[in-house]
Amino acid sequence: MDSLITAAAHALAAGDPLGALKRVALRDDAPALALRGIAMAQLGDLVRAKVLLKRAAHAFSPREAVARARCIVAEAEIALVSRDLTWPAKALDAARATLEKHGDRVNAAHARNLDVRRLLLIGHLDEAERRLDGFDPSPLPPASRAAHELAGAGIAIRRLRTGPARAALGVGARAARASGIPALIAEVESASLVLDTPAARLVARGGERPLLLDEVEALLASGALVVDACRNVVRVADNVVSLATRPVLFALARALAEAWPGDVARSTLIARAFRGKDADESHRARLRVEVGRLRAELRSLADVSATKRGFALAPRRAGEVVVLAPPVEEEHAAVLAFLADGESWSSSALAIALGASSRTVQRALEQLAQAGKVQSFGRGRARRWMTPPLTGFPTILLLPGPLPGY
Repeated sequence: MDSLITAAAHALAAGDPLGALKRVALRDDAPALALRGIAMAQLGDLVRAKVLLKRAAHAFSPREAVARARCIVAEAEIALVSRDLTWPAKALDAARATLEKHGDRVNAAHARNLDVRRLLLIGHLDEAERRLDGFDPSPLPPASRAAHELAGAGIAIRRLRTGPARAALGVGARAARASGIPALIAEVESASLVLDTPAARLVARGGERPLLLDEVEALLASGALVVDACRNVVRVADNVVSLATRPVLFALARALAEAWPGDVARSTLIARAFRGKDADESHRARLRVEVGRLRAELRSLADVSATKRGFALAPRRAGEVVVLAPPVEEEHAAVLAFLADGESWSSSALAIALGASSRTVQRALEQLAQAGKVQSFGRGRARRWMTPPLTGFPTILLLPGPLPGY
């Protein structure tokens, strides 16, 4: 193999894109184009990186299937970082299969990790878990092992399994340090901060306090009746009643839970559920209907009993009633939560991740922009949204090992 190509590939694997470019910047053969593309991606010029990788994939001959597959994996990573969730996932699956067939275990594992990260972004936890199930990461080099542990930790965090998440991040941190790649070390450290940052608020008996993720996990397993405003469900341990599609019922349940063990006046419930300032007879009649519906939904967990001035929540077996609320509550909190990762998102990608219509997301972004909470750049289909820049860590783009076909 060309010594410059080999040296550039090793520089990239060590997280030194400038060192790689010094060796191949003036070359236009397929291996050099591929390495230049990955180097530009690591430096943050994703547009140029995509162009170079596409040129490289076309320049490799049909006999160099592994090299082409590696280019596709690199393109997939750029798509992930640029939040292009419409990038064809089947192409990544085909590339991973090619790499596994030809014994390129490292890059096949990298493709698997990218696939899992994409599935996590769009909320497909079961599928993400299946992709990692049974995979043995022990033979992987440190950089790939760190990426694998990050993917596993992401699943565990979303499953509220903080013990496994901490264990995975601990292994990932050691692997990242062994790799010597500063950006990867920073990414693992950034992911670890999630476990030590308030994830929700506990509202109970007239007071509230922030909760860390492991405290949320303990609360949900405690046997208390939890009105979960993060997911719009009511639960006691594993017995869960979803009110995600019943906003009026959830508003009533939350108001009753916040007042427990006391009751809530009818006028207050009408204001919370129907946003009516003045309660007339039609509002009171509707309230009786909705309370009846709520009573039917929660019959396995609690009763909703009438009092002289309103209604009260009476849990059947739980000894405590609490509300689990998001750390920050505002109309478009879910959009801000996705933008908080520091990456730039298109409105279409946000719509996919949120499971909402593009128009709904566009309206939310416009309102947030007017409030100065988000900003955009580009026009038309190239328009991207992000929160105002803060000091943080860049996402690393890694394709472990040398790229060229050899």
